[in-house]
Amino acid sequence: MTAKVTVEEVGRVAELAHLELTPEETGHMLHDLNAILDYVAELNELDTRGVAPLAQVNELVSAGGAGVLRADVPASSLDRVVVMAQAPETDGVFFKVPRVIER
Repeated sequence: MTAKVTVEEVGRVAELAHLELTPEETGHMLHDLNAILDYVAELNELDTRGVAPLAQVNELVSAGGAGVLRADVPASSLDRVVVMAQAPETDGVFFKVPRVIER
């Protein structure tokens, strides 16, 4: 594998995720991310020419062959007045929630 994650990149990702990593944690993260990239590179070496691509892992079919997903039909949603009446804080249209992002 030629591309490796650098300490600076780990620091930038931690910053974006609002994580404060210790130097020891940064080292572990650097090792783990590079191990993941090495494994992906190893997987990329496999010959998959005869394998049909999948849209998802399972085929969403039961043993009888019928689909297991519910029918995609429109249904009425909850009544806003009833829901807002049960909310701890609301302006009548939206829920009011505490601020969670400081930056």
